[in-house]
Amino acid sequence: MIRYALVCEDDHEFEAWFSNSAACDEQIARDLVECPECGSVAVRKALMAPAVSTSRQRETASPERQLKQLADKVKAHIRNNYDYVGENFAREARAMHKGEQPERLIYGEASAEESRKLGDEGVPVAPLPDALAPVPPKKAN
Repeated sequence: MIRYALVCEDDHEFEAWFSNSAACDEQIARDLVECPECGSVAVRKALMAPAVSTSRQRETASPERQLKQLADKVKAHIRNNYDYVGENFAREARAMHKGEQPERLIYGEASAEESRKLGDEGVPVAPLPDALAPVPPKKAN
C-alpha cells in the first residue's frame, strides 16, 4: 500500500492509501477520490517528502492509530456538513427523494428494514459502521 498526499480544487489537503501509483491515478481520473472536507472530486496528487520511519514514529503511527485518526476525521466531516435528523431519517430521505423537501445532507437512525426499503425505492442511503458514526448532537434543554 502507498499513501499519497492529495489536494482538491479548494486546496483542502488530505491523504489516501492506494495499492499502487496506477491505482491512484486511475481512481482520480474516474472521479472516485473525494475530498473529505468539501466532497470535491477535482483532486490531484500533492508534493510529498519521502517518509523516513524511525522506531519512535512506528510506535505513534500504528495502523490502529491511523485508522482511529481517519475515523475521527470522517465523524467530524459528517457532524460539520450533515444535518442530524435522528429517528426521522427514513421519512426525511424519502421526502427529499420524492422532491417534497429540498435536498440536503442528512444522517440519523434507521432500522435495517427501513434502510432496505429505502434502497428498494431508489433512495440513496449508506449505513455507517459504528466506528464511523458520529455521536448525535445533544438536545437543547
